[in-house]
Amino acid sequence: MPQDFPKRIAQLSTDLEAQGRRVQALLELALDAFFTRDSAKAAKVNSDDDAIDAADVAIEKACVALLNDATNEGASLGESDLRRVLTIVKVNNELERVADVAVDLSDLVKPMVGGAGAAGRAFPATFRMMANSVIGILRDTTTAFARMDAPLAKVVLQSQHCVTAFKDAIIRDGEQQIAKGQMTIEFAFLLLEVASQCELVADHCTNVAEQIIYSSTGAIVRHTPTQWIEIPRQG
Repeated sequence: MPQDFPKRIAQLSTDLEAQGRRVQALLELALDAFFTRDSAKAAKVNSDDDAIDAADVAIEKACVALLNDATNEGASLGESDLRRVLTIVKVNNELERVADVAVDLSDLVKPMVGGAGAAGRAFPATFRMMANSVIGILRDTTTAFARMDAPLAKVVLQSQHCVTAFKDAIIRDGEQQIAKGQMTIEFAFLLLEVASQCELVADHCTNVAEQIIYSSTGAIVRHTPTQWIEIPRQG
């Protein structure tokens, strides 16, 4: 394989790692805007997302150009290189979707400020713990990609269950507080929406983790109702 292609693949990996850090910063800003009820920070989330969208397009175009050049030049990309490029394309898409979640979260700041019976109302402790967990999962996901660390990727897969447990606890707590007249239905639904968005981030991270394991080992990971299973590479 011409020497140029490994360098281009390495650069794409570096660019995608930087994109992961940008997306993490955006998610942190969106959650901070929500917890502090800060409209200015929410607006910044929307403006900062433009750079992420631009990087998303640039990375995808670079991947297509690399594969096109390899085909035209008759370069024989090895199996690991092909897996790497395909992983970059898929992970790039997942990160862009996480950024979309951050934008959606920022849009929920407005009702926190002036509606839904939310003004001045404190957040459940479990709610903040869930948000911090999601940020940690995204951080570990980007680190796992940068290192092609399959064991860390497997930790990410298991972490999704923690986020789901937090969401279930928030739902139960909301139901109890509504029954006691201590929380409005509107505020409970707002918390549920944010919890669902956090769970969505965890879902995207698990998708990335699956791709990391595939890229680094060739094994295909699938989720069953009770556990994650790993299908070894054939041959």
